[in-house]
Amino acid sequence: MAIQKSSSIRNLLQSLRAASFSSMIANDHRFTSQAYSPATTKPSGYSGDFSDDEDADVNWDKLGFGLTQTDYMYVMSCCKDQSFLKGQLCRYANIELSPSAGVLNYGQGVYEGMKANRTQDGRILLFRADQNAGRMRHGAERMCMPSPSIDQFIDAVKETVSANKRWIPPPGKGSLYVRPMLLGTGPILGLAPAPEYTFLVYVSPVGYYFKEGTAPLNLYIEEEYVRASPGGAGGVKSITNYAPVMKAITKAKDRGFSDVLYLDAINKKYLEEVSSCNIFIVKGNVISTPATNGTILEGVTRKSIIEIAKDHGYQVEERPVAVDELVDADEVFCTGTAVGVALVGSITYRNKRTEFRSEGRLVCQQLYSTLVGLQTGRIEDKKGWTLEIN
Repeated sequence: MAIQKSSSIRNLLQSLRAASFSSMIANDHRFTSQAYSPATTKPSGYSGDFSDDEDADVNWDKLGFGLTQTDYMYVMSCCKDQSFLKGQLCRYANIELSPSAGVLNYGQGVYEGMKANRTQDGRILLFRADQNAGRMRHGAERMCMPSPSIDQFIDAVKETVSANKRWIPPPGKGSLYVRPMLLGTGPILGLAPAPEYTFLVYVSPVGYYFKEGTAPLNLYIEEEYVRASPGGAGGVKSITNYAPVMKAITKAKDRGFSDVLYLDAINKKYLEEVSSCNIFIVKGNVISTPATNGTILEGVTRKSIIEIAKDHGYQVEERPVAVDELVDADEVFCTGTAVGVALVGSITYRNKRTEFRSEGRLVCQQLYSTLVGLQTGRIEDKKGWTLEIN
């Protein structure tokens, strides 16, 4: 059934290839939909074969960090120098782009990552969605793109999560990963901002990001390749930041490592971040993390862990962290939306392996427990970080 629907949608899109994606969404009654609400559980024009109250067909105990196609996505479009207006939900499907779309030719795109969690009493919580919305606006400005307002971003995420609520894992079994994207979808040949933009949101249930699960990670420090350079776009969540690290990751994983830790581009002596997450080192009561200076992404989980650590009485330093400091560290951990808080068991640098504490009373476990408690409603949120989806 899913394959047949996907095929019909592709045929429809091919017949309209002269139209832009935004025009197609607006004008074709088979693809348009009304906004999700409790009274309207399916987009208009769609005749589905399941109940929205029906449980998703997922083995929650074997859920990894991979794409599971869910039911709906959210789409909103606008032209250059204009503002986004109301978007809409539609069935999850492929999108059609011009070969000369700005995102395909010049990488004009940013994205966010966030999670929705189900609480023990059945509520659905988003975590610090306003921070992701603000970060997307910051990234869009850097990439010369119009962006949704904070409210538009949050409303779109809420509608998408609500429409796909049957895919939210049970408590303790994972989260619903939310991927908002902002893309230059208009056609452009010369190097310039695209004439049209599309904001979309899709979701997928996920488990642990690393194949190790909760086991300590083994990182490799990369010296040949750098993740970002001063003056570049390393400090925003641009799509252009990720393809360049794949070669280094592949090389490291072929050697048995979990991921790559990058050094600064100028001196090659200061820690930056891991491919998809921020890094922290612990020495006694002091927790240090590289300062965000334009080359390091300001992670929402990073920001949250810093505040949680201070609440627990730790001294937190945001500063240049030299690679030589690793040999004296008691504990090392990574943070990110996808990874949560991941303990690092060892880091290999110039063929020398340094191991860190991975048993006993660990700082990162204490901080992670608080973070997850807030995200899942087990700890009262006195900070206003969570947003309940009705």
